[in-house]
Amino acid sequence: MSNEQPLPVVLVGARGHGRWHLRNLRRLAARGTVTLAGVCELRPLSAEELGEGLGSPEQGSDLGELLERTGARIVIICTPIHTHADLALTAAKAGAHILLEKPPAPSLAEFRRMTDGIAAAGVACQIGFQSLGSHAVPWIRATLAGGAIGRVRGFGAAGAWVREEAYWQRAPWGGLRRTPDGRDVVDGVLTNPLAHAVATALRLAEADRETDIAGVGLELYRVNDIAADDTSSARMTTTDGTPVVTAVTLAAEQPGEPYVEVHGSTGRITFWYKQDRVLLERDGAEPEYSTYDRTDLLENLIAHLRDADVPLLVPPERTGGFMRLVEAVRTAPEPAALPASAWHSEPAEHGPRRVLDGIDALTAAGARQLALYSELGASWAGSTTR
Repeated sequence: MSNEQPLPVVLVGARGHGRWHLRNLRRLAARGTVTLAGVCELRPLSAEELGEGLGSPEQGSDLGELLERTGARIVIICTPIHTHADLALTAAKAGAHILLEKPPAPSLAEFRRMTDGIAAAGVACQIGFQSLGSHAVPWIRATLAGGAIGRVRGFGAAGAWVREEAYWQRAPWGGLRRTPDGRDVVDGVLTNPLAHAVATALRLAEADRETDIAGVGLELYRVNDIAADDTSSARMTTTDGTPVVTAVTLAAEQPGEPYVEVHGSTGRITFWYKQDRVLLERDGAEPEYSTYDRTDLLENLIAHLRDADVPLLVPPERTGGFMRLVEAVRTAPEPAALPASAWHSEPAEHGPRRVLDGIDALTAAGARQLALYSELGASWAGSTTR
């Protein structure tokens, strides 16, 4: 057990993905690192939902009032995308440090408003791109700097996931580009479910700051009956001209592990970021597989608070490049609805799911060839550029 006193934490949004944070807090509470001082939810958690090992935290629906009651040092925000900025600013005003789930905000304007307020309050903020805690990331960066695969030509990311139609009813804001009253949400495949693919590729490219991106080309499509995109490709061009291409879908034929590929003149690196697994392929050499540990982002935030010399792994400014993509998606034309001839429906565990024929091969080809779907010859594909 640590000699340091456990830090009191308030969790905002404890259902849905918030259950993952409850499990992580339970792990850290058992080690004496944190205490769960409060839970901010519209409806209080039951004892069954809270589970064992977290004591009896205060509960309430008003974050500011809950912070006054608990004196929490850290706030974890795991709520709908369009609520992030206001909740983060409420935490910052109270002097609490923040772990904010991705995507950080639904627009660049909201992102800038939030980051300006956090900076003015002098609190620390970590954005929840967990893949950026992987120890594979600095290893890959060092390997590229050492010239192991020659001159880097570009970065490709692919993600082929399966989501049932019921997924889009998981919350009132699921699958929306904006709320009925006009607030931006931008709950598309690029910006939320497979956002890690984009953010990880940008970090490997050292192009994760807002000023690192020169332009964004987009192709946004939807198979499901939603407003946002569920199948999309994007080409982000860095200020030094390097392409970062992402091809993703939630209408896959088979569920797959998402990954990032780094293409060099004499080899390639593939990073399966959910597994912390890397494949190094070099001309004239045997393929080399390796796996890595990862640092939990809440633990990293706590370490930073206890020792300012420990850098945050994902401070807001290191997600500005990703926010350029979010802004491009937000301001792009509505996603194109693909014709029924392009997809079919299959039964699944919790109801039907829509499957886009041939999409698994297209996502892989997009990452491998650094190409958008229209450039790969998909009959249903066209392009928009922002």
